[in-house]
Amino acid sequence: SGLRYDVQYVRNFTDVDDKIIARAAERGEPPLELASRFIVEFHQDMHALGCLPPTLEPRATDYIQEMVETIERIIANGHAYTVEGGDVYFEVTTLPGYGSLSGRGQEDNRAGERVAVDGRKRGSSDFALWKAVKPGEISWPSPWGPGRPGWHIECSAMIHKVMGPVIDIHGGGRDLVFPHHENEIAQARAANGPSCCGVPHGASDPHTS
Repeated sequence: SGLRYDVQYVRNFTDVDDKIIARAAERGEPPLELASRFIVEFHQDMHALGCLPPTLEPRATDYIQEMVETIERIIANGHAYTVEGGDVYFEVTTLPGYGSLSGRGQEDNRAGERVAVDGRKRGSSDFALWKAVKPGEISWPSPWGPGRPGWHIECSAMIHKVMGPVIDIHGGGRDLVFPHHENEIAQARAANGPSCCGVPHGASDPHTS
């Protein structure tokens, strides 16, 4: 017999990122149309496998404003910064305990191993929260100029909007423990303030302006 828990199961779709934009450009197809087509095919596969549908299936592009607001909170709490050109980066050294999920220390994060080195970043491990628009790319308005969210921020923002500040279980592939899930935790802690991030924000905080 089942445990009869009332479960809210949410499965999100990333419908804009670097790979989707690149593939859409190759095919001469709008990125959101490409993503929608693959979502339909994914649903067909899940039905064929006999998988039950989730309670909700939010798409990243429906929550751009929530992502912008989350980034603004992270900046206000002293854990992110803007650079010339309109990009926004998370500063990992400002967050105590970063790396605790994956067991990686700062010394394990080698510059240029996963993404190209960007000389505008304060630290080689800092990751993008907002990416400024490039010619021909899809974009949305933001306080930092037109652009689109980084990959990691979408989950933190959607979870908070759809399910609230605390969830019971976060699923995902083992290959995503670092950097994706590690960065999701960092963003959520940084956005929710001192009780979560471990940094006392106030008059004595050098990151507070």
